[in-house]
Amino acid sequence: VSNAGVGMAGPLECQSLAAMQSLMDTNFFGLVRLVKEVLPDMKRRRGGHIVVISSIMGLQGIVFNDIYAASKFAVEGFCESLVVQALRFNVAISLVEPGPVMTEFEAKLYEEAERTDYSRTDPETAEIFTNLYLKNSKDVFASLGQTPEDIAEHTLRVIEAARPPFRHQTNVAYTPMAALKHADPSGALMTDAFYKLVFKYDAVLRLSLR
Repeated sequence: VSNAGVGMAGPLECQSLAAMQSLMDTNFFGLVRLVKEVLPDMKRRRGGHIVVISSIMGLQGIVFNDIYAASKFAVEGFCESLVVQALRFNVAISLVEPGPVMTEFEAKLYEEAERTDYSRTDPETAEIFTNLYLKNSKDVFASLGQTPEDIAEHTLRVIEAARPPFRHQTNVAYTPMAALKHADPSGALMTDAFYKLVFKYDAVLRLSLR
């Protein structure tokens, strides 16, 4: 089970390339290093199961999570490319895709975000992040967040499955969000829906979550 991960949220201009590279080294290359270690022996034995804790953000990017989403998109693309070859050797690969999970991971992420210097971005972007994104995110976690124990139960079901799924989403509330991309391959439907959710109906969103 590959579960190492770090987060990053905020305006792109306020994030250093060094921090971005560090995140990619953990979230993506950490997985690559692990698979390179275990896959050869699994192929020799013609059996094994690699379970990767991904994220719903590996399927759908979320505003102000540019680099974190990129790392999870990389994880998803890596596993999607590898799974066909792995199946030839009777090795299963499964992606567990949670939404928000209530852990210290998120608490630390938001504490850092609130302490960040936003002078490197424009005032409007800083305002959107601090007064829209952070407030909405806290409501999302409070309303829709899962516990680590819940994610562990989902992961156990994937491990014990007779025919392990390639993808397993742990929170049905996020299924429509991911489905928008498939409903309209041009991306217009998804982009328009998220724009309105963030900038036009944010008050309705917060009220419904509460």
